[in-house]
Amino acid sequence: MRFHRNTHKFHRVLPLSAAILLSPLMITSLKGVLPSADKLILCAAEASAQLAAGSVYVYSQTAPAEEAVHEEEPSVTEAAAPSYLNLDDSFMLSRGELLIPSAENEELTVPDESTAEAEPYPESLESRDGVISAVTYGFMQGDDYINLDGGGQVRNVTSLSNDLLIEESRKSVEFKIEKNGEPQILIMHTHETETYEPYSRNFYDSSFTCRTTDDSKNMAAVGNAIAAQLEAAGIAVIHDVTKHDFPSYNNSYDRSRVTVQDILKQYPSIKIVLDIHRDAIERADGTRIAPVAEINGRQAAQVMIISGCDDGTMGMPDFMQNFRFACALQQQLEADHEGLTRPILFDYRKYNQDLTTGSVLIEVGGHANSIDEAIYSGELIGKSLADLFSST
Repeated sequence: MRFHRNTHKFHRVLPLSAAILLSPLMITSLKGVLPSADKLILCAAEASAQLAAGSVYVYSQTAPAEEAVHEEEPSVTEAAAPSYLNLDDSFMLSRGELLIPSAENEELTVPDESTAEAEPYPESLESRDGVISAVTYGFMQGDDYINLDGGGQVRNVTSLSNDLLIEESRKSVEFKIEKNGEPQILIMHTHETETYEPYSRNFYDSSFTCRTTDDSKNMAAVGNAIAAQLEAAGIAVIHDVTKHDFPSYNNSYDRSRVTVQDILKQYPSIKIVLDIHRDAIERADGTRIAPVAEINGRQAAQVMIISGCDDGTMGMPDFMQNFRFACALQQQLEADHEGLTRPILFDYRKYNQDLTTGSVLIEVGGHANSIDEAIYSGELIGKSLADLFSST
């Protein structure tokens, strides 16, 4: 059973005072000072929300600045391993154009070019302006990486020890999913208008903003694929398709927080909140990376779970319960679909994950993946979620 919600069409009106919360800040380095919860809610996932047309520089998800990146190069599907950008201020270069915030750089405030007009998916995107390279991110090496017992990895970029996180990853989640007709899982999208390439290919059209209000082509389509599998397994789901990033990208997390709070108040039976996004990975030379995995003879967009850690100032005391759930899902995904995941990113980020003890953000592929690859991955995520709770 699915409980549909679409507040973009104003079926539900929220108080303006609750929808407009804290203004986001600009982060100029991933290694900068971590904000406290009362100053800012860390944003999540890339989203090319207010992009001008044209190529941009975005750094990838690997290797902090000055590290020996050759030690962390994954297996790849192309002839040569990708060359990664360092995580330093060089990512601010954008040739005078707007940056695409990425999974490593989600708090970037973009120039607000709000418009009330819908953004349909383009009819044609056949200009060959840049290269798309398919990459399979495999086993990662380095002190930051933790191997989970049941498969998959965690990238630990916190001060917590790897030994502690391994111990926590072995603990069970503290909630149960009931198949009683009451909503158990909320699927939503802070950046709902993020979108993908029209089909799997080795080039991109730079006129494409990687954003659309067409719900058959954006994150809503991926969320629908997840929801369908859960429903087939008898798990009741709410899929909210509010466009928190449209017409303005800035303050998306403030708006999505209000939405989630409202839904949790209406449906206290919900145990899990999945914020479904997509990433963006681009090299300095403009090549866009499509993280892919072959699953059951089909190409899927690789998936990355992000689980936030509290440094003691973020108002998220139960973050470790979210982490346990993230690890359980990661291991189930790898058991069911080996190679589908990139390492969990465990970092000092919030993403509204204080609202439940089963909250995670999931990056489904990147802006260079095709919409079909992403929807297929949504299907696989839904199947694994159902498998994870099949005994309940």
